[in-house]
Amino acid sequence: MNTINDNQPLSEIFGFPIHNQSDRAMRYLKNKLCPFNNIVSNCTKNSIELPLGVCSLNHKNKPIIICPIRFREDWKIMSETAAFIFNETTVWTHLGEIKLKDKFGKSAGNIDYVLVSYDDKGRIIDFGSLEVQAVYISGNLTGPFNVWLENPIPDFHWPQALKYPKPDYLSSSRKRLIPQIIAKGSILRQWNKKQAVALQTTFYDTLPPLPEVDKSVADFAFFFMTWSLLEMKRV
Repeated sequence: MNTINDNQPLSEIFGFPIHNQSDRAMRYLKNKLCPFNNIVSNCTKNSIELPLGVCSLNHKNKPIIICPIRFREDWKIMSETAAFIFNETTVWTHLGEIKLKDKFGKSAGNIDYVLVSYDDKGRIIDFGSLEVQAVYISGNLTGPFNVWLENPIPDFHWPQALKYPKPDYLSSSRKRLIPQIIAKGSILRQWNKKQAVALQTTFYDTLPPLPEVDKSVADFAFFFMTWSLLEMKRV
């Protein structure tokens, strides 16, 4: 991927780097499409009619994923998680936004994805969970996004300004990721079910050091999104 200048906050819009001016990229831009397996063909980030089609933020010349749908590219995150949860011969599929209740019947939130294995009669044999965590941002991203839409040029400039958008790793971890892992993980652990979390490497690097164990004894895994592959770190 070409280097994006650091004087503006946009990295990917509607699935393509802003310097990509190919016919395919322009078609996705014109129709506000999502190439990452959204529930519909179009981007629906923040709004259906006027979506904020920024998949990743440009921060210090690095793309930072801010849309959880971005992790669905080629469904690789699902196949990698399935390989961690199940054995190689398992037949599996995934379900999205599954409600989870505690022992008192109260809501413990929704699980982003539940991967289930089933036999030749369609009966569920086993399952595990996958949470996907993009990075929250602080500041105003709508301004530069709308300006770029008016003139989508590769060499876009957006000077440092009040409320300049940047990743908010602290809120992403303390307000979202960690509480989710604790609340849902305590239930899944009692059921002896494996859990996985997908996030970007740059986000993981802001977390405290975590112990690692071999896959054969692991019941929890982090999957990392980079721009060319998914890496896995088991803890």
